[in-house]
Amino acid sequence: MMPVSAPGNSQKQLVEFGAAAEAGAISIPRTGLDLPNRLPYDKWVLMGRMLSTVHASSAWCLGDWLVHGEAAYSGRYREAVENCSLNYQTLRNYAWVARRFPLSRRRDTLSFGHHAEVGSLSDPEQDYWLRKAEDHGWSRNRLRAEVRASLHERAAADAPAAEGEGGGAKAGAEAGEGGIDLQLDLTADRVKLWRAAAEQASLSVSDWALRALDEAARTV
Repeated sequence: MMPVSAPGNSQKQLVEFGAAAEAGAISIPRTGLDLPNRLPYDKWVLMGRMLSTVHASSAWCLGDWLVHGEAAYSGRYREAVENCSLNYQTLRNYAWVARRFPLSRRRDTLSFGHHAEVGSLSDPEQDYWLRKAEDHGWSRNRLRAEVRASLHERAAADAPAAEGEGGGAKAGAEAGEGGIDLQLDLTADRVKLWRAAAEQASLSVSDWALRALDEAARTV
């Protein structure tokens, strides 16, 4: 597996693989590989390594690709996505995780899915949980369960939200330096809806709401 500190190696392999495909040395249909009959053994082994790299890094690469496209080709990148037969919402999810983790903070011993599970947390919390997953060999599902249990414990320890009129609740966020003071009056039905959505995403309600607001802001 390629080290995080030297992404150039995997990028070189991806370029070589793409060049071989464009040159007609190999055919890459959506359903599999069509290899030449007299493919030398050493090239077959190299191709396996390249395919392994592509498989392991595809979500990261697609996320980085979309982030770059959004910044560099703001008026044309959606057309490129459609022409590549890629699902835009799936790419948006990849791009969200890619933004949350610069190359220097990605752990090559863990999957993209591991990083996605903690993407909504603060940077120190992300590093804490990824280090735990790395040290203990946790699967993505185990990491999700551990994070969810921790968030539930934290929510239980917090003071219950003040009840508002009509059975609603008031939620607020204190302003940090250069920030804003956000206060929301929520109906009981909306609180229930938000909690269910946050539970589905394995997030606290506040983290889920911030993620939803971030995603909405980027679409404006």
